[in-house]
Amino acid sequence: MFQQAASVDEFRQNVETIEARIEAARLRSPHGQLVRLLPVSKTVPEERLRLAVQAGCHRLGENKVQEAHRKWQAMADLDVEWVVIGHLQTNKAKLVAEFASEFQALDSLRVAEALDRRLQALGRGLDVLVQVNTSGEESKFGLAPHEVEAFLAEMGAFGALRVRGLMTLAAFTDDTQRVRDCFVTLRTLRDRLRQSAPTGVVLDELSMGMSGDFEMAVEEGATVVRVGQAIFGARALPDSHYWPS
Repeated sequence: MFQQAASVDEFRQNVETIEARIEAARLRSPHGQLVRLLPVSKTVPEERLRLAVQAGCHRLGENKVQEAHRKWQAMADLDVEWVVIGHLQTNKAKLVAEFASEFQALDSLRVAEALDRRLQALGRGLDVLVQVNTSGEESKFGLAPHEVEAFLAEMGAFGALRVRGLMTLAAFTDDTQRVRDCFVTLRTLRDRLRQSAPTGVVLDELSMGMSGDFEMAVEEGATVVRVGQAIFGARALPDSHYWPS
């Protein structure tokens, strides 16, 4: 069970511990990539987030758009970038276009069109990652691996979207080999598509791995790991509960 961090020092210690584990996993990895830690702050109240920011967390990931937008407004006095990592409905595209610095769950042309239209109106651009369903679970959002190449070919129509890579959620299971296979699938797909990516599509980033499996993800090539409970403390419900359905 992850303990609740309740002070700047406790947040700083948690982040340093995670970053040390990331670096150890990176040294074990044959892929030689740089890895960024994305603290995931879903369900964490503003007063505790302010402590985390004081501890150095200036880039925060959120699953639910309205919660993230509310926090962005409440914490506008702080230097924080907000990353949306959960499924997006087209009617929420306006909010994401307004405040997000990155969207990691793009998996539909309708959402791409809605985001692009809103961003163009605001004169903004947005970094995006394409979400891939590497586990094959029907409960997961994301494109099937075989759909990604054709999807990327359509991205040139959306001038405000900057495709930077791919994202996945591994299977929710204790079967570590099945989890690792999800990460291998994403990396292998990225490496293959890199060779034929359309102009403007950059596939440098692999966002994969969470509190329970981020070291495995780094070993398999992750460049971004999304860690929540190991930094902020345990949530009241299982992680899968917080992903929009």
